Amino acid sequence: MKSVANKHQHQYKTILEWTGNSGVGTSGYTFYERNYQMAVDGKPIIQGSSDPAFRGDSSKYNPEELFLVSISSCHMLWYLHLCSVNNIVVFDYDDQAEGIMTENKDGSGQFECVTLHPTVVVKDSLMVEQAKALHLQANEKCFIANSCNFEIGHEVEVTFSKSEP
Repeated sequence: MKSVANKHQHQYKTILEWTGNSGVGTSGYTFYERNYQMAVDGKPIIQGSSDPAFRGDSSKYNPEELFLVSISSCHMLWYLHLCSVNNIVVFDYDDQAEGIMTENKDGSGQFECVTLHPTVVVKDSLMVEQAKALHLQANEKCFIANSCNFEIGHEVEVTFSKSEP
């Protein structure tokens, strides 16, 4: 880990391999598959493709889905950390994130917004309000959210259960 002016830098490396050559390469728009595989040393391979709207394989993850889940998972990890250090006991967490991407006339595009829908179960009713409030702080800390140029909204539901589900 490098230190740069009171900051720590973390370096990440991935391997991406296109697996969609059907024998004639990209000699025609419809002649190749959009399939690829992603890897990180020592971890399982993830099969990917483009969105089916762009001639991709719907059985594989597409970049837009992976982008959305990276926002959702980074938020969750920060949220759980903040709950832990604030004595909020979380028993369950799930999120059904949604994102809207707009495609431009020239074929380019960008995400316009993402909304996270975390559903959280905490140990006690006295924890509910602070548990809700910590989502804003998690958003402010999230590495991925801080790298986005659009708003990330949160529609949070927090309930409580005296015993672990």
